[in-house]
Amino acid sequence: MRHLWPRSLFGRLVLVLVIGLIVAQIAATFLSLHERDQALVTFGDQQFVQRDADAVHLMENLPAADRAQVASILTSPRLTVMLIASGGEPPGALPPDANAADFQAKLRQQLPDHKVRGYMLHVPVPRHERSAPFEVGYRTRSITQVQLSDGSWVRMDYLRPLQLAGWPYPLLVDIGVLLIAVILLSLIAVRWVTRPLSSLSHAASELGRNIRRPPLPETGPTEVRHAARAFNEMQTRLVGYIEDRTRLLTAISHDLKTPITRLRLRAELLEDEKLKAKFIHDLHDMEHMTNATLDFLRGLDVSEAPQPLDLTALLESVQADAEETGQAVTLSGRVHGAFAGRPQALRRCLENLVSNAVRYGGRADVHVEAGAAAVVIRVRDAGPGIPEDQLENVFEPYYRLDDSRSREHGGNGLGLGIARNIAVLHGGTLTLHNHPQGGLEAVLKLPREKRSEA
Repeated sequence: MRHLWPRSLFGRLVLVLVIGLIVAQIAATFLSLHERDQALVTFGDQQFVQRDADAVHLMENLPAADRAQVASILTSPRLTVMLIASGGEPPGALPPDANAADFQAKLRQQLPDHKVRGYMLHVPVPRHERSAPFEVGYRTRSITQVQLSDGSWVRMDYLRPLQLAGWPYPLLVDIGVLLIAVILLSLIAVRWVTRPLSSLSHAASELGRNIRRPPLPETGPTEVRHAARAFNEMQTRLVGYIEDRTRLLTAISHDLKTPITRLRLRAELLEDEKLKAKFIHDLHDMEHMTNATLDFLRGLDVSEAPQPLDLTALLESVQADAEETGQAVTLSGRVHGAFAGRPQALRRCLENLVSNAVRYGGRADVHVEAGAAAVVIRVRDAGPGIPEDQLENVFEPYYRLDDSRSREHGGNGLGLGIARNIAVLHGGTLTLHNHPQGGLEAVLKLPREKRSEA
């Protein structure tokens, strides 16, 4: 049953309200039917009590020879009047139930000077004669025997109505209309209450891709306004923190350029060529590490606005640039139609994936698959792959599988982290796995459309 329970708050509130309303309406319907039935039975009993009392008074005032004819005239489908010699118990008689006893008690009040005996019989009712599916399978026949003043007895068999006389269709229609109206109002009310939560959830999801997204409107109930204000304040602090960090590191990078330049000039004055080459190599690494760190920090920067671009042309450009530097890169597949993205950020992401594949796998085979909902770009190398338990660790900044290997191939452990940041910025994902046919494959999945706010 757990998998049938709705996952969303909206679905759960609607389900609870609908079930509660249906149960309440069913209970109210049965209570209404029971009260209606009791009212009908009580009213019918009063009529037949008065009719029985009138029949006894009439018999008292008639000669004995005329009583049988009057009894046949008073007999009806639900009331049988007959004269009997003595007030014996009829075959199959039962003690009167509460309703029958109440009926006979009322008759005794009308005939205080007469001896009254009461019994009860159950008369079977065929299923095809029942007017409602909840009716019992029998009717109650209330038997009353009254002794006249001359010692003779009058027997009156009263066929009581069924406990349910039929479906009250107008009442059921009214209840159904009321139930539908209340359910519709409940749906509207629940949607109205949960919509701010959906907006807040969507904003929190978008915050990871666009730190400078428009602030949430601070409207609605007090709790919603407080939550929206707290979210906007958090977003403002995050933007300020990222900007301060970027400015700080940019300033450090700028300040480092002057001493690096001075050191480079002084290195040129060295007469020992081997020592000079080492100095220049170390200075180049320092400058490269500084620039790479800034590139990693800019991976969350969204100052570049999204725009329609030709993703196939971008891939071909990255391939051509790589081949000009002697890298082995192949490209297969095409993307038809425009793709909304940040061109410079995507170029940096693809270049990092291609250069990483060439550096550690000797080549990069790029394959693109374009679907209606997303574009999938696969970059596979021809290397030995990496251990399964390290597939996520390599995205961490400055993480290296093997220091000696890193020194041999170069790199600073930031390329994959930058690429994943850019993928997340576009609402996509970047994962790594070892290909069954050998090599490491990076899978970049980019959605074509942004999710709309619910």
